[in-house]
Amino acid sequence: MTSEISARTRALAVTCVEIERHVGTRGWDGPIAVFSLVRSAQIVAASPHLAQELPDGAAEDPEHLTSIEQDGLPEAETLEDLLAQLAWPETVDGAAIVVERMVVPPEAEAQMPTDPEEGLAYLMAHPDRQDMRIAVGVLRTGETWCALRSRANDSDDAVAGGPDAVPGLAQALASTLR
Repeated sequence: MTSEISARTRALAVTCVEIERHVGTRGWDGPIAVFSLVRSAQIVAASPHLAQELPDGAAEDPEHLTSIEQDGLPEAETLEDLLAQLAWPETVDGAAIVVERMVVPPEAEAQMPTDPEEGLAYLMAHPDRQDMRIAVGVLRTGETWCALRSRANDSDDAVAGGPDAVPGLAQALASTLR
């Protein structure tokens, strides 16, 4: 994270990294996890007793976000189907999702078979395959952040991030806020 990003984007970045770490405590090969994001000051205004549950200074920081994991996600065959079923009330400032995906270099992806079963077999056997955990967060105000961890470099100090690392997923998640 650089000083060139806004305070709001910085807060989203911190939240995405925290969410990725939280989901990472469960190990690899886990299910999709979805989170609502709410400004911590808004939570404390509605329920002052919750201030003690937040990190020091969070209640006073207008950009600090609290993530709330969503249980009981709807049944869905694909990630796209799941996202199509999500909607958030206006009290939610943003959303985050954590997924695991296999990635290969672009030149290998270009050679991947179009048949889904053959494509999966190709990915599983490819020597340059990387397993990635991807946490994407979006805010109603338009900010996005992606935190990425590879299984091959599974340590907190090796989590990469940026505002547009996984733009398609960020756009799809943002559509759930409209």
